[in-house]
Amino acid sequence: MADRIPSDAPNPAPLLVVGSVAFDNVITPYGEREHILGGAASYCSFAASYYAQVRMVGVIGNDFGEEHLERLRSRGIDLKGVQRDDSGPTFFWKGKYHENFNRRDTLDIQLNVFENFRPDLPESYLDSEYVLLGNIHPALQMHVLDQLQGDPFVLADTIDLWIDIEREALLALIKKVSLFVINDSEAEELTGESNVILAGKKLREMGPESVIVKKGEHGAILFHEEGMFSLPAYPVTELRDPTGAGDSFAGALIGRLASRGKSDFSSIKEAMIYATCTASLTVEEFGCDRLESAGVSAIAERAEELLQMISPK
Repeated sequence: MADRIPSDAPNPAPLLVVGSVAFDNVITPYGEREHILGGAASYCSFAASYYAQVRMVGVIGNDFGEEHLERLRSRGIDLKGVQRDDSGPTFFWKGKYHENFNRRDTLDIQLNVFENFRPDLPESYLDSEYVLLGNIHPALQMHVLDQLQGDPFVLADTIDLWIDIEREALLALIKKVSLFVINDSEAEELTGESNVILAGKKLREMGPESVIVKKGEHGAILFHEEGMFSLPAYPVTELRDPTGAGDSFAGALIGRLASRGKSDFSSIKEAMIYATCTASLTVEEFGCDRLESAGVSAIAERAEELLQMISPK
């Protein structure tokens, strides 16, 4: 069994993660790496596995070796929902980050088998009480919701592409989720508000119970019916590759909630601390490597440091 952050829940709920699995070529001011494991589902699942039992759903192609599946299994991740499509290669992305990481260019993107991906859930996943919908097409996210039993706590992420070309489908989805996570530029694009506070409040009016607006190196803000909560980022000094940081944040966040079986205002605030610290590990190495190998002690130490930073005592 994979090591996990201790929880006060006697029987932690499993977490369903749905998203893309990819191979990435990444160029940053610190170097270049080719054919590294990426995709929202990979980052989310690795991050969440430090807190909860993860049920992963995605699609892989004929170039996805057993060694990558074993990396995921070694973190205790359930892979029954990962579909193999031998008709072609795995989703591929190539990107370049510029100096200070303030701009990223997509140099190549090949959907490959991901183009025909349909997230049909194994029967054993239908009772999932906590669900993370990675930034795939809103229609696919809705397809997942239509299969689930009960009334799960659902976190949904998105990207600017869907805001641009699938706005109506995205707005329909937002009404059905418990927690909507979005970055500040996407929040502005979706709401028309350049002020992050006004944007967050307007997003809540669109239907989700809670909203978190991520501000990158400047932290994140939670908007909830009981109030707001602003959290700074953990101070990283060894930034190497920011790819997957947002996915790691989302995965750790809902993983922590699932591990405790709670989703109230106080619990989301506490989970944000762990999510911020988990994401801070991701950026210290290319791909999933640092996130995968960090261990619970590194996360716990950073969480304690961050708590001390924000404490008035």
